[in-house]
Amino acid sequence: MVKPRVSRAARWSLFAGCASLLASPAFADDLREALVMAYNTNPTLQAARAQQRATDEGVPIARSNGMPAATGTATYTEFTTRTGSSASTTAPARNFDVGVQFNVPIYTGGSVKNSVRAAETRVGAGQADLRGTESDIFVQVVAAYMDVLLAQEVVRLNRGNVERLDVNLQATRDRFEIGDLTRTDVAQSDSRLALAKGQLRSAEANLIAARERYIQVVGKEPVDLKAPPPLMGLPETAEVAVAYALDHNPDLLAARERSKAAGYDVRVAGAARMPRVSIFAGGNYSDYFGTFGGANAPLLDQSGTSSQAGVRATIPLYQGGAPGAQRRAAQARQDATMEQQIGIERAVVANVRSAYAQWQASLSLITSSQTAVDAATLSLEGVRAENTVGNRTILDILNAEQELLSAQVQLETARRNAYVAGFNLLAAMGRAEARDLGLDGGVLYDPEVNYDRVRGKVWDWSNDPDPTTESTRTVDTRTQDGSITSQ
Repeated sequence: MVKPRVSRAARWSLFAGCASLLASPAFADDLREALVMAYNTNPTLQAARAQQRATDEGVPIARSNGMPAATGTATYTEFTTRTGSSASTTAPARNFDVGVQFNVPIYTGGSVKNSVRAAETRVGAGQADLRGTESDIFVQVVAAYMDVLLAQEVVRLNRGNVERLDVNLQATRDRFEIGDLTRTDVAQSDSRLALAKGQLRSAEANLIAARERYIQVVGKEPVDLKAPPPLMGLPETAEVAVAYALDHNPDLLAARERSKAAGYDVRVAGAARMPRVSIFAGGNYSDYFGTFGGANAPLLDQSGTSSQAGVRATIPLYQGGAPGAQRRAAQARQDATMEQQIGIERAVVANVRSAYAQWQASLSLITSSQTAVDAATLSLEGVRAENTVGNRTILDILNAEQELLSAQVQLETARRNAYVAGFNLLAAMGRAEARDLGLDGGVLYDPEVNYDRVRGKVWDWSNDPDPTTESTRTVDTRTQDGSITSQ
């Protein structure tokens, strides 16, 4: 099986400053709580866990082919037609027959052994896939969380811009009334205010979409989201990230396990050409209900028992070429998995390097955007001051305000992108799973527990309880709006 090899200390390394988060109430108010809720209630993740439990059953199914088998038969027969003088007087009218057969495989050419190994290896691949699904869900949660924070900030900035432009328009009108400004200045201020209101409506629509996406992924509506803790454990170079990913990326680990399983499948296919040896035993009871023998019936046994035991060897001599074709097909499938493994490895390398580059670029953009915001703030103050002495027009003020708004939005977007890119990098490396993040929402789901529970089951009537859904529904959540709380 693919088992984690992460120390307890490392599980807490990706989030810094988490001590304050542990005291948070059990609502999705911070990123940790959002991740915990998605981990426990997201339907995609719950479905992946159920699918893995189905994969676990492949091991006892494969092992059953090498286990003893017992069958019983019961047959009641009415002989409705008896022709000929002898048959009409001696043939039985009815018969009841009961038999029990017992068979124990001794040698199957390696078919059972390799089938079990293939099933066990696919369990490991499935567990790696489950880790990948878990990581993908967390990536979606982080992106949805940061999208809500970004959309809220953009709405706040646009709302502040509308309020400033509204004040500007009123001041421009007042100055027009006293002849200090022209009608053109009023029209320019009015136009900018109308455009700003449109931008605000668009920002509010984006906020609604972000909140609904959050509900879809997390399972509840966002409530007073806090700023996320800084990411830790990020690599110093792209080479370090790639080296780590080659050993820990769950998609790549799953591909390697599937390639191994395909190798066992080749051996299973080849076993079809090998002899089979089994031990058999059986017993039979037959009763003619006194109808056997006609007039001589009292002199004949009307019931009887028999038993048999022995060793049976089945030696394939010729099967029309089917075993060879099956083995060649299995080899081709193994070849496909080997090529797919290289393809996934390429994708992992590309994704890690790309995520690293995006993360670095986002960090650089934060610095440049902060510089732009500071410069735009000073520029706006200067333009306003110069306007009071007649050196700047109203249009200059409007342009300066728009430049400041654009810089502020760009800064908030860069911060969001840097955080998401950093988390995407951790996910591509294989460091964005519950065991890495140290989530404290209860006992973590361990797929090995179910595997250990079912791998040795041999009872035909062993059942699990009827399945029930564990995911939360969102149909009862309120329809989101574009409102924000004032700061």
